[in-house]
Order: sequence, then C-alpha cells, then structure tokens
Amino acid sequence: MVKAEAQALIACPPTQVFAFVAEDFVRNYPRWSPEVELMEAITEGPLQVGWVGRQVRVDKGRRTRSEFRVVVFDHASELRFEGLDDPFRIQYRFEPCEGQTRVSFAFELERLSPGMMFFLGTVRRFAQESAERMMSQLKVLIEAELSPGVD
Repeated sequence: MVKAEAQALIACPPTQVFAFVAEDFVRNYPRWSPEVELMEAITEGPLQVGWVGRQVRVDKGRRTRSEFRVVVFDHASELRFEGLDDPFRIQYRFEPCEGQTRVSFAFELERLSPGMMFFLGTVRRFAQESAERMMSQLKVLIEAELSPGVD
C-alpha cells in the first residue's frame, strides 16, 4: 500500500477554504496540483456525494487517466474521493484553528500493478513529496486570492 499525508495551515476560515477546494474543484484542483493535465466533471452539477469526475495526470513523464467519485461531502469539514478504475482514496479534512483552517490531505493507493512493485519505495517517496507540494501550493493560492486585505 502507498500512503501519503500532508497539512497546511491557511489564513482563511474553513467555509472559504472548503468552497475553494470543493465547490470550485474542477477549476481549482489543477491549479494546486499542476500534474493534472485535464480535470473534468462526468456528473453534471455541483460536487456532492455520488458526483463523478475524470482526470488525466502526468507524473514524472507517466500519463495516467482515472475516474473517481465523491463519497463524503461534509460542508466545511471533509471531502473524500474514491477511484473507480484504480484502488485509491483521497481525503481532505478542514478544521478551524485559531481563526485559520488546518487542511489535512491523505492519499492511499491499495496496490500497485505487479510491474510497479519493484519501484514501491520510489512511488511512496514521490506520493509524499507530491502531497506536501500540493498542500503548499493550495495554501499559497488560497491566501493570495481569499485572505483579507487582498485587492
């Protein structure tokens, strides 16, 4: 199994951070995860439990396509996805913290293809580095666009 976790403390209230992440997910996700080449909704309408999306990623030159479903949508608290064609889970948690929001990100991949098992350590390191980079980029984007006093 491959797991990665990261956090960011963002200088905005949970409702605003959640809206940026969840309500504008299709538009904003590629902005904090630049490996995403294409992000599209398969299900029409806003994100909610049951909503399905598709992404195309290019990670270290390897292009992958995956579809995923929203399995938890708890306003300003938690957003969780599960892969439909790959055994992965992604969770975002949003917690108030002294006037800010602590965003926790967790990624789990149940198994790798047999040919990738040889690279398990590399895949784990890459997943952790990607998680940390994404949370850093999410913090920068949100604080630049939503923090009080920003023109």
